[in-house]
Amino acid sequence: MTFTSGPVRVRVPATSANLGPGFDALGLALGLHDDVAAEVTAGGVRVAVTGEGAGELPDGDRHLVVTAMRAAFDVLGAQPAGLALECVNRIPQARGLGSSSAAIVAGVLLARALVVDGAAGLDDDAALRLASELEGHPDNVAPCLLGGFTVAWTEPAGARAVSLPVAAAVRPTVFVPGERGLTSVARAALPATVPHGDAALTAGRAALLVHALTADPALLLPATVDRLHQDYRAAGMPATAALVAALRAAGVAAVVSGAGPTVLALSQVPAGFDAGTDWRRWELPIDVSGARVARGRLGHAERDPVAAGRKS
Repeated sequence: MTFTSGPVRVRVPATSANLGPGFDALGLALGLHDDVAAEVTAGGVRVAVTGEGAGELPDGDRHLVVTAMRAAFDVLGAQPAGLALECVNRIPQARGLGSSSAAIVAGVLLARALVVDGAAGLDDDAALRLASELEGHPDNVAPCLLGGFTVAWTEPAGARAVSLPVAAAVRPTVFVPGERGLTSVARAALPATVPHGDAALTAGRAALLVHALTADPALLLPATVDRLHQDYRAAGMPATAALVAALRAAGVAAVVSGAGPTVLALSQVPAGFDAGTDWRRWELPIDVSGARVARGRLGHAERDPVAAGRKS
């Protein structure tokens, strides 16, 4: 295996998973991005982080991007002597916007790009399977890789996904709190079984949500009803549950973003709606392209830690 000379860079989008009833299956790529550049060096691992998580994230091989790169290099057949990374993070950490999936996807794609003919040894389907194995489930890595609205599932051979076009009227808004959440804690709140009626209702709404997002956004409010996970998690993030309830009472198709605590609104939020000072409100476009790889270092615009174009 031969490594390429010079740096490569990748831009990876934030994602929102579940979207209400689509637990562990549905996801949406959002126009808020991390930019990461990497190159092979003679030895050691250096990671420079600016923006979200700066001064908090682990360095060296313990950094999640590096961990994902190491896993991809193993698949490709060899490890480089050293690595140098520059990370400009805009996706809030531990808020339910896919920051870990973005890091994993960035690492897998950077490693592939740093190997001559890397795509031959790790094609797009294999990259999705590896990223899903590293993350534990495909609902966030799928939209991060593919862009748009994705439906993901897992077969014996690993994760698979499809990306579907989103209706133009769908304009996501996220409400991001200052507090953080942990996916492991949110999953621990889920029961081992749920009533058959709740499962049947949620399955029907998940099917309706695919139609609502792709063809008829007028149905987004009934399509985002969920009885599999959000109510069980409400006690652990009461402010999130209260905001979802307030938005839905105002006619907005609001859900918990991923495992929370961010709230995602899929339909227009009334101009006068006030979430309070504890929430950052961003209107974000849908990222239709997914992760994008290029040659060279990060440019001036890519090094800006502020998310260009987002409204708050």
